[in-house]
Amino acid sequence: MDAWLIWIALAVILAAGEVMSLSFFLVPFAAGAMLGALAELGGLGSVAALSVFVVSSGLLLRGMRPIARRHLFTPMPLRTGTAALVGQTAVVTARVDDTAGAVRLGGEIWTARVYHDGEVIAAGRRVDVVEIRGATALVMDTD
Repeated sequence: MDAWLIWIALAVILAAGEVMSLSFFLVPFAAGAMLGALAELGGLGSVAALSVFVVSSGLLLRGMRPIARRHLFTPMPLRTGTAALVGQTAVVTARVDDTAGAVRLGGEIWTARVYHDGEVIAAGRRVDVVEIRGATALVMDTD
């Protein structure tokens, strides 16, 4: 078996390991293995390919891993305005159907329509807010 095929196989195995772990630790090594395969294909020899693998993997790990870790631990963006209402539970105050209705959402009365056409939700039921369109909450029965 050609040495460059071994490098490609190593790169595939490392990439598959990264997909399974999602730690962004194996990606630089997979990229280094691909560069080692290119060095081997370029006729540089096995020692040079190994050197390319070690140096490129080290540089990629040192340069890219801190950036990836910073993104892994970034807090979720704070939702404000109407986006913060999506996913909330509301109480129907006036029958909700395809055309009209009202719900109490976050202490306020909102106009509402059902999310799925043809559905009718009676007053007093709890509903989930699926979407906000303008000043109208699109809701879905929690049951």
